[in-house]
Amino acid sequence: MTDDKMLRLHLAERLAASGHLRTAPWRVAVETVTRHEYLRGGFFDRVDGPGPTAWRPVMPDDPRWLARCYEDDSLVTQIAGTIVPRDIHGTIMRAPTSSRTMPSLVVRMLEDLCVEDGHRVQEIGSGYSTGLLSARLGDHLVTSKEVDRDVSVSTSVALGTGGYFPELVVGDGLAGHPDSAPYDRTIATCGVLDLPYAWVEQTKPGGFILATLCGWLYSSELARLTVGDDGTARGPFLGGQISFMLARPHLPPELGTLPDLDAADEQPTEIGAAVLDDWNTRFVAQLAAPRAQRFSLERNGRTEHVLLDVAAGAWAALAQDDRGAWTVRQGGPARLWDDIAAYVTRWRGDGAPALDRFEVTVTPAGQSVSWSKV
Repeated sequence: MTDDKMLRLHLAERLAASGHLRTAPWRVAVETVTRHEYLRGGFFDRVDGPGPTAWRPVMPDDPRWLARCYEDDSLVTQIAGTIVPRDIHGTIMRAPTSSRTMPSLVVRMLEDLCVEDGHRVQEIGSGYSTGLLSARLGDHLVTSKEVDRDVSVSTSVALGTGGYFPELVVGDGLAGHPDSAPYDRTIATCGVLDLPYAWVEQTKPGGFILATLCGWLYSSELARLTVGDDGTARGPFLGGQISFMLARPHLPPELGTLPDLDAADEQPTEIGAAVLDDWNTRFVAQLAAPRAQRFSLERNGRTEHVLLDVAAGAWAALAQDDRGAWTVRQGGPARLWDDIAAYVTRWRGDGAPALDRFEVTVTPAGQSVSWSKV
């Protein structure tokens, strides 16, 4: 038995033991598809230390490479939109823009997609998951769209090595691929702020759409929507604090020049910035301000927690006084923190339901999220 075959079997065993791998057909796929072929270009390992996060390349000639490919870990394959491991000697301190998702998350999502033999699947974002879908369903039933041409090419090579030749398309996945529609299932391996209505149009009535809904406060949840005969889609969050890199058109803008944070009077607030440390509360806050970004500043001897919606020009700056009470200053065309506090207060008044009691609805007019009282 080859080293990689043994690693695939061990990976399948670990994923089954953790409860992510639940059915025999997907287990066969995990035991068959060679994940390391999707990482032939190497990956970046995080370098822990003080200061900004640094990344160093790990290439196939590194003795750690093969075993790392079969660990249950997301492996960064691109930095800053264009930089790949072969470009770097030493370390780099820029933000990751592409990765091979951890196998447990990939498999959990594929299980949650509830495919059946003969289903045609549209995938947004190409990679290891494309190979698993091809192994499970047959490559003739898989269409995968990837925004990054280099990622699509490397995925195509890896798929071909395994004998899989699904339809691979380069372009904006948010538009889907209508040429091969309709699909029984649509799955996205990237996060989105709003689920595109194009995916609803391209998925058959009764079909599922599986996608991770996010905001720029970086709380996100996996949703499974069922497409209705009326051209809408709705469904619940599945729980588990799923996190993906955002689709590139949904990435937040640069903060740019900050507004004058002293241009408003300080007011008391019963809800302080500390509530945003909780995943569920932060998700609720995002519903009120999905395009607000959060950061901290040290000013005047205290920490200020700032939220800024660059496009709207709205901002809020929160801090604690000497007694630990929270205050807020707000500016711009909207009262950003007032909107967040109102949402959080209403959610708490309904019993602070867990996110699996929320429902997402997508219509031609847009997306809405609601919750059920406890």
